[in-house]
Amino acid sequence: MFAQLSIHHPKPDATGMLIESMHAYGDALDGAPGLISVHTFQDKKAGVLVGLALWASEDLMKASVHLARAAVEDHPFDTWEERESEGYLLTDV
Repeated sequence: MFAQLSIHHPKPDATGMLIESMHAYGDALDGAPGLISVHTFQDKKAGVLVGLALWASEDLMKASVHLARAAVEDHPFDTWEERESEGYLLTDV
């Protein structure tokens, strides 16, 4: 299994827009080969949103991730977030 994990730090007034953007990212992957699931989580106490996409393999993720990136390429993350998001590509060990 392979996972993409993103941690976002939204500005308080942009949380809803960032959640919608994260959902658009996930929706663009609907039906992609090897996609297991996509999730958006919120930790209100920490003030973060977490995106998690689970894949059968890294190669299958690489073959389809462009669809999700294209769906959000025009979204103004620099105005929605307090700081740059953190992204991790996680391999099952």
